[in-house]
Amino acid sequence: MTRYADVIVPLPLQDSYTYSIPSALESSVQRGCRVLVPFGKSKSYVGIVRTVHTKAPQGYEIKPIKECLDTQPMVTEAQFRFWEWIAQYYVCPLGDVMNAALPARLKVASPLPILKEGGEKKDREETSLSLPQQQAYDAIRQSFLTKEVTLLHGVTSSGKTEIYIHLIRQALIEGKQVLYLLPEIALTTQITERLRRVFGDEMGVFHSKFTDSARVAVYRRQLSDSPYRLILGVRSSVFLPFRQLGLVIVDEEHESSYKQQDPAPRYHARSAAIMLAHQCGAKVLLGTATPSLESYQLAKTGRYGYVSLTTRYLDYHLPEIEVVDIKRLKFQKRMKGIFSPILLDSIGEALERHEQVILFQNRRGYANFLMCKTCGWVPQCPHCDVSLTYHKKTNRLVCHYCGQTYELPERCPSCQESNFSDVGIGTEKVEQQIHRYFPEATTVRMDIDTAHTRLAYEQIISDFSHHQYDILIGTQMVTKGLDFDNVSVVGILDADTMLNIPDFRSHERTYQVMAQVAGRAGRRNTRGRVILQTRSADADTIAYVVSNDYEAMFRTQMEERRQFHYPPFYRLINIYLRHNDYTRTEMLANDLGTMLRQVFGDRVLGPDRPAVARVRSMYVRKLMLKIEKNASPSRVRSLLFDIQARLLQQPSAHGLQVYYDVDPV
Repeated sequence: MTRYADVIVPLPLQDSYTYSIPSALESSVQRGCRVLVPFGKSKSYVGIVRTVHTKAPQGYEIKPIKECLDTQPMVTEAQFRFWEWIAQYYVCPLGDVMNAALPARLKVASPLPILKEGGEKKDREETSLSLPQQQAYDAIRQSFLTKEVTLLHGVTSSGKTEIYIHLIRQALIEGKQVLYLLPEIALTTQITERLRRVFGDEMGVFHSKFTDSARVAVYRRQLSDSPYRLILGVRSSVFLPFRQLGLVIVDEEHESSYKQQDPAPRYHARSAAIMLAHQCGAKVLLGTATPSLESYQLAKTGRYGYVSLTTRYLDYHLPEIEVVDIKRLKFQKRMKGIFSPILLDSIGEALERHEQVILFQNRRGYANFLMCKTCGWVPQCPHCDVSLTYHKKTNRLVCHYCGQTYELPERCPSCQESNFSDVGIGTEKVEQQIHRYFPEATTVRMDIDTAHTRLAYEQIISDFSHHQYDILIGTQMVTKGLDFDNVSVVGILDADTMLNIPDFRSHERTYQVMAQVAGRAGRRNTRGRVILQTRSADADTIAYVVSNDYEAMFRTQMEERRQFHYPPFYRLINIYLRHNDYTRTEMLANDLGTMLRQVFGDRVLGPDRPAVARVRSMYVRKLMLKIEKNASPSRVRSLLFDIQARLLQQPSAHGLQVYYDVDPV
């Protein structure tokens, strides 16, 4: 009797495909193995066997599997369950999940050498917890007796990492594996050294800045009889195989970096980690100084356990935050370029004391855009609906959406004048102006332009940690849990760029970012100082940051979200359409809106033009679906895919792309 295999291929297709199993491969093809299969007229792909059966499909020619690449499954039963949840909850095909879950070299048919991780055992470093840390540790252990998930709400520099280390050690003693998630690759640099001193070669590190060979080695080792007992990694680490997962730590759980944007699956690693732990019978600790409103609400309603840590390690003081009204100073002509007098004085005093400074500006490049002084013409990206950002170091104009770069125009194409000015402030301009006021100071920038590789990240952080630079200038990269022992002054140059974003999360995000970057100041023996420059000095969110009043921010934002049906009271699903024809995009978006309303009623908003309505020459339209929390994800997914299939049957839909962003951030 002929046997068949349903195979997941790494393509955005809705289901697996059925192939016959040649008799020579019957003994080797099994669920979870990689197989080489033909697809279409001439292509072949490495797929994953989902099921093996004897039921012959009807209605089309069955092609045979070409080759089985494994003697043992590369995807475990637990991983299959997790993949299927990701596909269901985040409304995406299993092929997209497979693409995200497996390192690239596991999706090619060439032989794979088994790479051995080097690493020597090191003397284990033991630490004693302080009394507040010990109390928090005990409270977490107690919470784990009745709760699957516990939120650790600890102020910046309260020593949360030491608590994590003790929890990890206890889990390893119990024979369990631990997954420690961080939102940014930059953070793994500091924490890796710290954890390696404690756990030696029991720890593996996994993130996208490592070579694919290194990631394959970690993946294969997790399938072996001697897996890493502790994995430190970023969001993709949730897809690794685990045999005895007992604890998941999600550090800086509020961070939007945990959300995958492109390509699909657009999963949130915090939510995925909680489901992974649930499926494995493991516990989850969410740690942060500024919890997401969703997590805090679940803690307040008793769904999560809750532990607070309100004092800094060894009772170091929280920084003093001083708000500077730059709108008033500009009117009085007292601003020194982009710096207020008090910020310049504070920087100068810190440098005299041989202390370090962090300056936060949430935009890279030199200026937001160039503008003709004569007629107001602004260079635009020909492929995207955005102005080009001026990068002075390379003397180029750059589109931050499609990545294309262009030479500066010699003359304005509109009026033929050659009189341009730069508008806005990026990290390059901050660095240039700092050199004007402090020419002897050494500076380093940390943004995507300067830290685009793992080694570049590590070098910047290491050099600044070892006091080789006086001033660190950066985007949100500098806000995320980095620990520098000599920083006494932090300058937030423009809080309004975050506060005025037209998004329901803008106030929550502004509070989180400013509180986190402020927490970089005053780490050891002096109270730090934060100079917060803003044009909205009277805004409630600014006041909450100054008073460190998370609870007040939470109450204010929750009332608005309850009123307008936003998370955590409702689930959001953004539905995007992309097409290279403007008229078709408009028409198909309206058609989709009509079809969605027939099923979901007034839960549907749009279609609307997003802030950037054309990217890489593709026109974009967006609809929003607000779903009750108790709605079945599988039912919602099924309805959406049915509607999508009907839309794509229209002749005008040729070339249309439809995709979903569940729980957007």
